[in-house]
Amino acid sequence: MTLATLGFTLMFAVWVMFAIVGLPIRKELGLTDAQFTLLTAIPVLTGSLLRLPAGIWADRYGGRRVFLINMVLTALFALALAWADSYGTLLVLALGVGLAGVSFAVGNAWIAQWTPVSRQGLALGTFGAGNAGASVTKLLAPLMITLVPAGLLIPGGWHFVPFVFGLSLLLCAALTARLAPADRVAPSSRTLADWLRPLARAQVWRFGLYYVVFFGAYVAYSLFLPKYYVDHYGIPLAQAGLLTALFIFPASLLRPWAGTCPTVSGRVPSRSRPSRSCSSACCP
Repeated sequence: MTLATLGFTLMFAVWVMFAIVGLPIRKELGLTDAQFTLLTAIPVLTGSLLRLPAGIWADRYGGRRVFLINMVLTALFALALAWADSYGTLLVLALGVGLAGVSFAVGNAWIAQWTPVSRQGLALGTFGAGNAGASVTKLLAPLMITLVPAGLLIPGGWHFVPFVFGLSLLLCAALTARLAPADRVAPSSRTLADWLRPLARAQVWRFGLYYVVFFGAYVAYSLFLPKYYVDHYGIPLAQAGLLTALFIFPASLLRPWAGTCPTVSGRVPSRSRPSRSCSSACCP
């Protein structure tokens, strides 16, 4: 759980990094508001649409294996982004960077495979606190942009942010491969129809809608607020990042506590208790 949470924290930092690096990119390339919005939205779209198949793969092939693949692929796209110099290239690489958002579904499945149902609420809530990775970006990325000037042997300016994040993900992947226990996924004869059967339940769609509204708004504000503070109040990017981090922290740090709620942690009446723990492939 520790390694999954660390990895998810880094992945979430990468997933929303255009909220910060997008502002110097906008100035450098002369982007319109529509172009800037598209650039920040593409990673969110990729990470959201691929969560369903990624959750199924994690359940079927093992969370550790899929999580490692996810981290390495995201790291490679982030490193490539460090050398991007055109808007078209940025859009293409943003699709790959969006793989970072898939880590939430994969990590949920991975933890669920190792945690008893009675403790899954706390475990998954603790893992979900990795959303605080968005604060890592808001607090550190403005500093990294000014730390290394352009023209050195390593990418400087805003390019330094995806460069550092990419290397950090590779290091985290190496630690996970070295320290995390092997997956213990039993062979399954379940078909794709079996995996998708939970989608026939109205409750899945209802909670999915809740998730779209609440977490969707959370991500949208995380991406939008730095630009809003800079454009409307004329404050420095570092200060805008700090103010946005203050918005992010409460929602992230309260997740472990929320996971201990009786109806979340598995302490539910026997008549409504599911026969098996819910897979991240079907749960929001």
